[in-house]
Amino acid sequence: MKKFVFCLYLLVTSLFVPGTATAAEQALSFHWQWTYRHSDTANPAGQSSEIPAFDRRTNTLWVAGVAGVDVLDARTGALIEHIDTTAYGAVNSVAIHGGLAAFAMESAIRTDPGVVVFYDTQTRALSPGVNAVPVGALPDMLTFTPNGRKLLVANEATPSAYGARIGTSVPRVYGGPALDPAGSVTIIDMATRTVIATPGFAGVQVAGDNLRTATGMDFEPEYIAVSKDGSKAFVTLQEANAIAVLDLSSHTFTKIIGLGAKDFSLPGNQIDPNNDGVVAFISPAVKGLYMPDTIATYERHGKTYLVMANEGDFREDDGDRSAASGLGAVAPLANLRISNTDSSPGNLYAAGARSFSIRDEHGNLVYDSGDILDKKAAELGIYDDGRSRDKGVEPEGVALLKVAGRTYAFIGLERTLKAAVAVFDITEPARSHYVDMIVTNGDLAPEGMTAYRYRGDYYLAIANEVSRTTTLYRIERSRHGKHDDDDDGDDEDEQDRR
Repeated sequence: MKKFVFCLYLLVTSLFVPGTATAAEQALSFHWQWTYRHSDTANPAGQSSEIPAFDRRTNTLWVAGVAGVDVLDARTGALIEHIDTTAYGAVNSVAIHGGLAAFAMESAIRTDPGVVVFYDTQTRALSPGVNAVPVGALPDMLTFTPNGRKLLVANEATPSAYGARIGTSVPRVYGGPALDPAGSVTIIDMATRTVIATPGFAGVQVAGDNLRTATGMDFEPEYIAVSKDGSKAFVTLQEANAIAVLDLSSHTFTKIIGLGAKDFSLPGNQIDPNNDGVVAFISPAVKGLYMPDTIATYERHGKTYLVMANEGDFREDDGDRSAASGLGAVAPLANLRISNTDSSPGNLYAAGARSFSIRDEHGNLVYDSGDILDKKAAELGIYDDGRSRDKGVEPEGVALLKVAGRTYAFIGLERTLKAAVAVFDITEPARSHYVDMIVTNGDLAPEGMTAYRYRGDYYLAIANEVSRTTTLYRIERSRHGKHDDDDDGDDEDEQDRR
């Protein structure tokens, strides 16, 4: 059994700037439980591992992976059943609440409306009653509200990677409704399994800075997180460098917030901008657009905070990116990939912040991990220098877990030489600090994660897209020392017994 043991530290830091750990606080250990390879003969061609969801009623992990959903025994990692979803299209995501699994299905013609399909987690069959609900184009992610009464679906609605129909040579076209439908969020009433509303972004109030509107793209929802009280949802608009706030009473978007830019020339924000085989971190006169992918929410002192992995992204046809040399940049910045719709000579903007951030619900920056992710990967020998010109380690996934009264963020790094998940203590948002990195041999490119407590034990499941593997870790904690707000989720254990 592999075992990762490390100490959590109390970090003394100023706002936004990562600091150095100074005092041991409590110990955790991570124990590898199993790894399942979805490319084994039990799976059809094309099956991958992208998004995991945990069902506590059956103690199973449901892993969405393009050609279907693999249901795994969470105790052993054995495949219980492969659910073939190809009749509906490609499955992009899965979410589970109260014994019901919802699949986000992309149409075979990517720009056509998708569908959400419902399965019973005990029978693993289509749920009785209404089991398929039409939604917007390219439903890329979905999540239940905390009470399970509503299901929110992020309809990304990008042009097809191969044109109007997969496999054809029709060119990608942004802005034309036939080939590039408008992004939206579908809200489903789970009592009736009918669509309540599909709000879009036309006429929504805009705030913040560095909102990208000159790319030829409309707003394309990437990921959704809901406040604890279920009153609001926060939607990442990755390519637009923004989040949108969705009122779940009126079912309308109330605000789009540009997230600004990160100054890589400031202390603690260094990057390696050159994929030359040498890892060298510098402080260049370059800014990074945050452009978050995954988002999660948590509460502290009665306030809602947003945790975002600042991956960065460009148009699917790369029509908004170029090498910085095209704007007169010279070594070591000549090969740096920049947004050519935001940059000008001497004023360069890269895609992504190479970090994760915590913001308040108004979009104000509370904490950013600076250059910790890239530098820690380099220290461990897993930094992929070939990605230096792009987005570094590309933080993509986020999972949150409360252990012994403290809240931890797990940040999946998509572009490292081995699968890596950074662990941060975010209990006090402005004093968040790095804990350690979990590295798994044989896995590559974490895409999605879920962290959960089951009958007194804590777990982290990691879906790795490139290696087509799902890995489970059990988390142990020290039972010594002082912990605040010791709410370990006993209500979840109570649900197990009902």
